[in-house]
Amino acid sequence: MTAAQVGTVVGALRGVRLATADRRLLAIDGPVDVLLEGGRIADIAPTGALRLPGEVLDGDGAWLVPGLWDHHVHTVQWALAAQREDLAGTASAAEAAARMSDALVLGDGRRVGTGFRDVRWQDRPGLALLDARTGETPTYLINADVHSVWMNSAAFRREGFPAPADGVLREEDAFEISRRLNAADPAVADVAVRAAAERAASRGVVGLVDFDMAWNAEAWTRRLAAGFDSHRVEFAVYPHDLERAIAEGLTTGETLPGDRAGLVRMGPLKIISDGSLGTRTAASSQAYADDPHNHGVLAVPPAELQELLLRATAAGIGIALHAIGDVAVTAALDAFTTTGATGTIEHAQLVRHADLARFARLGVAASVQPQHALDDRDAADALWASQTSIAYPLASLHRAGAILRFGSDAPVAPLDPWQAIAAAVFRSDDEREPWHPEERLDIQTALAASAHGGTGGDAGLLPGAVADLAIVGADPATADACTLSEMAVLATLVAGRVTHRG
Repeated sequence: MTAAQVGTVVGALRGVRLATADRRLLAIDGPVDVLLEGGRIADIAPTGALRLPGEVLDGDGAWLVPGLWDHHVHTVQWALAAQREDLAGTASAAEAAARMSDALVLGDGRRVGTGFRDVRWQDRPGLALLDARTGETPTYLINADVHSVWMNSAAFRREGFPAPADGVLREEDAFEISRRLNAADPAVADVAVRAAAERAASRGVVGLVDFDMAWNAEAWTRRLAAGFDSHRVEFAVYPHDLERAIAEGLTTGETLPGDRAGLVRMGPLKIISDGSLGTRTAASSQAYADDPHNHGVLAVPPAELQELLLRATAAGIGIALHAIGDVAVTAALDAFTTTGATGTIEHAQLVRHADLARFARLGVAASVQPQHALDDRDAADALWASQTSIAYPLASLHRAGAILRFGSDAPVAPLDPWQAIAAAVFRSDDEREPWHPEERLDIQTALAASAHGGTGGDAGLLPGAVADLAIVGADPATADACTLSEMAVLATLVAGRVTHRG
């Protein structure tokens, strides 16, 4: 490939192969040249047929896909995860506590670990266990699902929370701790976000939906002023900031004032209506197998949920409604039905058969994270063994006509759309057979779900389409699971501007 540097605005791509179904519109199956103008695709023709203007990026026969989006990211928490102790591989509470005894003490005097999944542990977290290992240094272990936080006594004293015997805070209390931990010095957080964004661009990412729990309008205005330009952003607000968003006139799809490049837009209102599988708080019709009286929790009563949807809709703000258990998914669809709101159900990890068609009928997109199905397969088999609803449906939703949007929920899963695509297509990331292979998707659907707006979006490789693009080293249609999940990304472009060179 030619040596166009990051930041270069490219006039044409030479000698690339289209990796999407859009290639069926071409008269040839060989390499093509793609002309770019004004941030959009201007023309596509067989290589050598057109004069190529401006800076030319030579594709050398590599494969072209629409730029990829992650439709569910907790941006600051994802960015700061690089500074925290990685507990993803821990096999027990004892091991996690031992790891934290040697973890780096951050500049604010805390130790923070992240990524553990206690649902896989044979032992349980305990306050005394963590205190014995970590002493008087405030220590925090954030569950991979972010719905619980294990803390030592020093951390409870610092945060002003009473300490339960197991040392674990769940749901809203856990979210409050995460908000405090993520409220880093803006200069520190912004450096971390910029570095994380560059890593995302190296995986072909051209945009993300930011579900950070802070006031994101201010944060992204600050980052833009400092020169941020790695990818596009649609940022959410939460119910505690809804009235502020309305007062400031923010509406979904509106570009931030002063953003001349049009990179950052207001996104949806994010509402968390239930918990998670790992914390055993997702609201489910059948009890958890290891706790026969536990059906999870509905965090937002139906009347309150409807009021939030009506208030946001009247102000021109779309909805992103977290619902994991089947009871929560049904309640979410009921709220969309009653209010006429538009938007997404985030996660939809357990869905009743009767609810599948309601997504399409209501125009509500299913914003899903394919890697979660593989990370949670053992827990789902164990804890949801008695459920009659469909666990982690992808193909079932697609067949029912639902719009699919892929994401990672980073830092819950790595922000890597190729990992998500591979998880959706192969439904396995180890030596085991595919988990519920009937829910596998074809590669073209998975690619579409990973572009802006998902399978209902307008991303494509056609004249007039936005020139948010990625050039990759293999044909996704013929790649095996390993090649697909580790796809080599040779270049990423946002509106024709290079944001990554491999």
